[in-house]
Amino acid sequence: MGEIKSKSKRVGLLDELRGFAILCMVVYHAMYDLKYIFGVDVPIFFDGWFNVIRDIFAGMFIFISGTVCRYSRNNIKRGAQCFFLGMIITFVTPFFSAVPVMFGILHFLGISMMIFGLCEKILDYLPALVGFILFILLFVLTWDVQKGFIGIGGLFEWYLPRKAYDVGVLFPFGIHSASFQSSDYFPLFPWLFLFLAGSSFGIWAKDGVLPKFFYPVHIRWLAAVGRNTIWIYLLHQPVVYLIFSLIFR
Repeated sequence: MGEIKSKSKRVGLLDELRGFAILCMVVYHAMYDLKYIFGVDVPIFFDGWFNVIRDIFAGMFIFISGTVCRYSRNNIKRGAQCFFLGMIITFVTPFFSAVPVMFGILHFLGISMMIFGLCEKILDYLPALVGFILFILLFVLTWDVQKGFIGIGGLFEWYLPRKAYDVGVLFPFGIHSASFQSSDYFPLFPWLFLFLAGSSFGIWAKDGVLPKFFYPVHIRWLAAVGRNTIWIYLLHQPVVYLIFSLIFR
């Protein structure tokens, strides 16, 4: 998804973190395939703590993807390409899994890039710090949209109309019925706001004002992984599926 540069320098640490995050996603998807496609019980990977870790690394990946948008000349084009790749995955996954990918990470990133591209000039009016705090706050407030409310559970909860969850076409926003299924799912609410927080952070990265240790490359192979995440994401599932097919079938 492109390398991250600041003036003449790569933001090496962000490339490395993005590489680490995509490798963690590969491990998660491999464990998912083992359990739900090949019927291998891997209980440790599906305890509650593992879902928390999954969201942390996915969030890291999404945040850095938002940062990268500050370096792209055409986020609308990149977003359309990413969404198209996501749709290919939607059409292909039913051949391998009983649960399709309805709005996975590529769909989400594609739409988010296009939203950023369309709104970039407006977002530029927000100072980096204001935008960062605002979008993190919105991310927190919309975290429980899938549960039916906006707010912070136990403190204040504004419940959304129940009928909206039965419409059937609002799942890209995190609004769906209990019967909705997607083997990879990253709705716009709350994740779009974490993406936009990353875009605000990208202003600091691009201006070269982050601490010096952000900019050099510390682990070259990991940074290389971080600069090729789109291909790793696209190719890892068929490769993992092929390997597991040879072992378990």
